[in-house]
This record gives sequence, structure tokens and C-alpha cells, in this order.
Amino acid sequence: MEVLGIDVGGSGIKGALVNTLTAELLSERHRIDTPQPATPQALAATIYDLIQHFNWKGLVGVGFPAVVQHGMVHSAANIDDSWIGIPIDDMLSERSGCKVFAVNDADAAGLAEMHHGAGKGVDGLVMMITVGTGIGTALFNQGVLMPNTELGHLEFKKKTVERYSSDSVRKKAELNWKQWGKRFNESLKYYEKIFNPDLFIIGGGTSKKMEKFSEFVTVKTPMVPAQLLNNAGLIGAALFASFKDKKKRAQGTF
Repeated sequence: MEVLGIDVGGSGIKGALVNTLTAELLSERHRIDTPQPATPQALAATIYDLIQHFNWKGLVGVGFPAVVQHGMVHSAANIDDSWIGIPIDDMLSERSGCKVFAVNDADAAGLAEMHHGAGKGVDGLVMMITVGTGIGTALFNQGVLMPNTELGHLEFKKKTVERYSSDSVRKKAELNWKQWGKRFNESLKYYEKIFNPDLFIIGGGTSKKMEKFSEFVTVKTPMVPAQLLNNAGLIGAALFASFKDKKKRAQGTF
């Protein structure tokens, strides 16, 4: 199935056409800067522009940096506060003229990795951790997603996990890879103590640089980079949309 996958980030919004059966990108990625502030009106207009770039009229999946339940936004830690309470699926569908389904961005990346990447065929508890402007998490038990965990916002070291060990913190505090790697290791140990996962999958831009910090990670849980790298979010968003569309068609709600 061909779906337009969109990944909304703090600094940029990326999109590409995706074959959801193979995870293959069917087009070049296109990126547009995230508007600041990223209000519902401004972001909806930018996403519409991205859809128009592909001249797309079909199904659209959007990975979004917030808790998204039943098409409604319920948090705004990494997005403008005015998004809280917005029916994002309906809003983006009406604006674009396409069927749009939104999902938490880390959950999207996790879905991609579990179906087509590093988590495929892995039993037990798998934790996907996306490291970038913030820290996102996706938790899977026996391959089943437990959505909207947002564990980057857990209190840790008198801050939160993401305010202690995200990639933006590394850059802002001018930490070298050893210093940051030790911080990230502490965060992983915290997650390990709570969940005892069978596998950590590291995504986001940092996943391409694991050789710079992996020697400083001492958790017992195996840690691997996301195989789909920075495409995981938009691939997973496309997958989510295809799953939701299939379910709604089966229920006869379209």
C-alpha cells in the first residue's frame, strides 16, 4: 500500500511516499522548516504545503510530538500549548482533503522498527528510544505497542530524562561524547530498572553516531541502532495510517 508518511519534528517536517509492505521510500524525502511558533493553524498549513509538494490525494500518516489518543492531542511538551484538545485527525483531514491519521512520533518510529527494522521478530519487551531535540519512547510487549508512554518526561536527576540526556542538551551544554554517553547510560539504567527490557533500539539522529558513545553504555540490556535511521518516523506514520484505515474499513466507518 502506498501512503504519504510525515514526521513532525521540532525544527523540521519531513515527508515521503512509502510502500507500507516493504518500508521502501517511493520518493525522495522533502523537508520544510517547522513554523515557530508551531500553532495548529501554522503547522496545518505547513503540512498542507508538504502534501501539495507530492500532489498527493491519498492516505496520510503523521508522526506528531505529543500524546495522541483517538485522533485528539492531549499533551504539548514539545509542541505549542495551543495543540492541547485539538482533534488533529479531523483538522488535518479537512485542511488537506486527504484521510489523515496522526500518531505519537516515537510510537511511529517504533512501529517501523518492529515491523521492518531492528525489532522485527524480537520477543519480549522492546523499548525504542528516539534521541534528538527531546527523548521519545515506544514500548512493545510481544510485538504489541503500548502507546503514548512519553517516558522522556519522567522525573530524573531533579530534571526529566530528556532534559538530562537528550541530544539538544549535549549540544547546549557542549558535552563531549564521553560526558554525554555517561549521562545517557544513567538514563538507560533508570529505564532498565523499571522495565527490564529485552532490547533497546536507539533512534533519531543520534543513532547514526552510536560508535561515538556506545563504549560508555554499560547496561545489561542489548542496545542496537535503528535500522531505518531517520526514516523510521515517517515510515511508521505511514504504517499507522494503513493500519487505522484498514481497521475503519473493516468496521464500516468510512
